[in-house]
Amino acid sequence: MAKPKKKPNRYEKIIERLFFAHYKSGLRELEVHRDEIPPIAAKLKIVLPDNIGDILYSFRYRTRLPESILKIARDDEEWLIRPAGKSRYKFVLVPKIELAPNAALARVKVPDSTPGIIARYALNDEQALLARLRYNRLIDIFLGVTCYSLQNHLRTSVASLGQIETDEVYVGIDRGGAHYVVPVQAKGGRDRLNVVQIEQDLAMCAGKFPDMICRPVGAQFSSDGAIILFELEMTGDGIRIRNERHYLLVPSDELSAEELRSYRLPAGS
Repeated sequence: MAKPKKKPNRYEKIIERLFFAHYKSGLRELEVHRDEIPPIAAKLKIVLPDNIGDILYSFRYRTRLPESILKIARDDEEWLIRPAGKSRYKFVLVPKIELAPNAALARVKVPDSTPGIIARYALNDEQALLARLRYNRLIDIFLGVTCYSLQNHLRTSVASLGQIETDEVYVGIDRGGAHYVVPVQAKGGRDRLNVVQIEQDLAMCAGKFPDMICRPVGAQFSSDGAIILFELEMTGDGIRIRNERHYLLVPSDELSAEELRSYRLPAGS
C-alpha cells in the first residue's frame, strides 16, 4: 500500500509561499524580507511562532526545504538561504556540498578531561559539545595550535550580511608566533553543519580580525558520541573540507599501550 503523503506543516507552507512569491523560471537567486511573513501567515490562516525568525532559521540550519522548492534544483545543486542585510535574506541556487562525516575515518582516543559535574548538567547537545571541546583542548589537538576560548555565542553584525552568530570563537598562536582566529560551529540534535554559517564566519573574521589567520571549524557528535571535527576553507569551488578527524573521549585506563604506540607515528603516515 502506498504511503500517505505527509502534509506540509505551517513552516513549510509559509516558506513555500514566500519563495514562490518571488521565483520566476530560470532564477538562481531571489531576495525576500522577513516582514513578508506575517501577511502570508494571515492569508494562510496560520498562527505565527513568537519568534518569526525561527521559520527562516529552521530551513537554513535544521530541516529540508519543501519538495516543491527542492525539485527546481538539479540533483547536483541545492537552494541555500543566505543573510542579505537587516531582516533580508537571499535564496541562492549553488552546487550541492554535503558537509558529512567520512564513515571510514579512524578514531583517535583521547583521555576524557571533562569535569563530571559539567558532563552531568550540560543542558543540550550543543552546549555539551562545546564544553567537551573546551575541557579536552580538542581544538588545539586538531589544529596543532595553542588556542584559548575568547567568547561563546558571539553575536555581531557583518557588512552586507546583517547580524550573525558564531557558537564559539577561539584565538591561538603557533610556535612561529602567527596568530589565529578559530570560529567554531557546533551541531547537536537535528541541526546540521551548513556552508552558509562557514561563509558568515569567514566574513566575520575578515571584518573583526583582519590581521589574524582564520581557520573555521565545524563540530558535531556522531550517533555513538564520538566528536567529529572539520576544518573548512573557501576555495574557487566554494566551501570545502580541508581536514577531518574523529575523536573518542575515553577514561584513561581504556587507552591501551598498543594504541599509544600507534599514535607515535607521524600524522598522515
